[in-house]
Parts: sequence; C-alpha cells; structure tokens
Amino acid sequence: MTPRRRVAYLLTQDRGGPVDVTVRLAATLLDAGEVDLRVFGPVPARDAGLLDGHHHEISVSRKGDLAAGRRTRAAILAWRPDVVHAQDRRAGLVSAGLKRGVPAVVHTYHGVPDDVGEPWSRGEPGASGPSAYTRAVLAGDALVARIADRTVVPAAEMGRFLGDRLRVPPSRIAHIDNCVAPGESRPPAGPVRHLVFVGLLVERKGLLNLLAALAIPGVMPPDARLTVVGDGPQRAEAERLAESPPLAGRVTFTGFRTDVAELLQTGDALVLPSTMEQQPLVIAEAMTAGKPVVATDTGGVADMLGDRTFLAPPHDIPALADRLRALFAEPAPARIGHLLAARARERFTPDVCAQHHLALYDELLRAKIR
Repeated sequence: MTPRRRVAYLLTQDRGGPVDVTVRLAATLLDAGEVDLRVFGPVPARDAGLLDGHHHEISVSRKGDLAAGRRTRAAILAWRPDVVHAQDRRAGLVSAGLKRGVPAVVHTYHGVPDDVGEPWSRGEPGASGPSAYTRAVLAGDALVARIADRTVVPAAEMGRFLGDRLRVPPSRIAHIDNCVAPGESRPPAGPVRHLVFVGLLVERKGLLNLLAALAIPGVMPPDARLTVVGDGPQRAEAERLAESPPLAGRVTFTGFRTDVAELLQTGDALVLPSTMEQQPLVIAEAMTAGKPVVATDTGGVADMLGDRTFLAPPHDIPALADRLRALFAEPAPARIGHLLAARARERFTPDVCAQHHLALYDELLRAKIR
C-alpha cells in the first residue's frame, strides 16, 4: 500500500485572507483523508478548531528573526513532509531554506505590497513605481518564486505580474482559485439598501473613497445604510467622516469580526473599492451568499464576477458613486445574486480548490521521482 503524502502548510500570520484560505483548504484535505497534513504557524484567529490535532504552533514574527526561521525549518523537517506549502510572504522566505531537504516546495503569492499601484503592476507607461523598500521586497518575492518548485497565484493577473514585472518563468507559476466555506445563498429580497464593507481599514482598501462616494448628493437613498466590518489605522478618520451628514447615523463600525460570512448574510450587497487586489476572499464569500458586488476593476475582480457592470476604476470616486447609484436603483438584484452564487459554486468551493492543489502536489512529486 502506497503511503499517503505528507503535506506541511506554513503560516507566519494568524489572520487575513491567506490564513482563512489555508485553514479551509487544510480542513477539506483532512476530511477527504487523502493526505497527512499539518499546519505550522500561529493559532488562526478564525476557525482554529478545524485544525485540531493537525496544528503545530510556531512563530516567525518578523522577516529578520533568523533564529525563529531556523526553529521553524527544523520542526518541519522533523515531521518529514513530501510537500511544504508556504502560504504567506514571510513563510515563503522561510520555506526557501527547505529546498534541499523536502521533495517539493510550493509558495502561494497572495498579493503585492501596499504601495504597488495597479497602473505600475500592469506596466502602463509613465506609472509611478513603488518605494525602494518595496522594490527590495519584490526582489525577494522574485527570488522565492525562482527557488520554489511552483508559485500558486489565485488570479491570472498576478501570474502576469510575476512573469512581466518579476521575470518569473511561466513554467514555475500555477493558477488556482481561492476557496471559501460553502454557505446558504440568500439574495436580497428587495432593492439593495444595506451595504457591507469588509476589510482592513487601510488606505489600500478604499473605505474613505467609499464614504466620499456615498456622501455625494443623490447617491444614497434615505433608507440605505452601510456596515463596516474590520479594523485598522484609518478607523478614526472613517468614523469622523461617517458622523457628518448625509452619513450620520447610517454607518455602523463593527471592528474585527470572525463571523464575516454570517454578517454578509445580513446585508444586501458587498462594496469593496480597493486600489489594488488579487482575488479577494470577501468577494467570493459575498458571491457564495448571493449578494451583488460593487467593487473596483483591479486584479482578478472582473474575472471573479464575470462582468464589469458594477466595477469602477480604482481611485475614481465619481465613477464609484455612479456604480453605487446604479446598484441602489437595480430592479432585480436577486437575479444578480443567484447568478453570482452559481458562479461561486463552480469556482470557489473548498472541494474544487483541494482537488487542484492535490493535482499540483502529485505533478511535482512525480517529476521528482522521474
């Protein structure tokens, strides 16, 4: 009987999209019983119970902590995995030191640093580039992608960025969609009136742009409201803006929450006006819940939704206001919700994601045997 593959997932964060994807993917693979799997990293802030008995708590809190990196690599090597899959940027740096001790090393590239703009990432002429520090980070990303046997990108746009900007050979890049927990599809019963924003309250997520767009006269119907789920350095400024008319009393801030899927169920639509994204988990969660989405046309968002009807260019507050006005006036938002839920079932379920990852691991291990 052939022994089951041993797969080690490595994380250095306890929350955020990479962590949520890793936990859901690991739980699905464990339920299927096709691999022995262990997650090395901090205790996840959400759904840690899904990893009971398969989690090795370890911390690499900063890139320069060489001792923590060595301890982590030693713990992973002691478990003797066939595949190590690093699931965030710092984890990728740690995993690079495992290349000689593990048959296959994989890294998922979940996104670029915050000051990488969409125009520069696409190579548009005259676009301003990121800081010298960020260029050094990207050089590290390129090195990790060359060392790893394969770099997984959830959005094809990010694969093009790695190839065009970081000169990573296409043969070392694999596109696999993110996955989210399956859930009930509950499209809006009437016109959209309750918007939900989910994300870190940082400049890149565009919350201040959203508040500015909603404050434009004629955009927000009298009975409409917004729930902001998340926390971060822009919260105080966002709360101050939300205290002024016409937003006063119509914007609720929940702070960080672990029950995002349930909160999305209570709203009518998601709005995510980020200046740069890859394949946002919250959009996949909203689609699964049957909620229409207003967002910015960045990264793989248009590919996720299937069209650009409710997409605005990043940073364009008047265009965002137009899309919001159109969504509030949409006569059949439930129809849109049903279509998005069907699309989510085809692409973003954990089972689909797990099978694609297993196929990649098998491909890499067969190549090592030959």
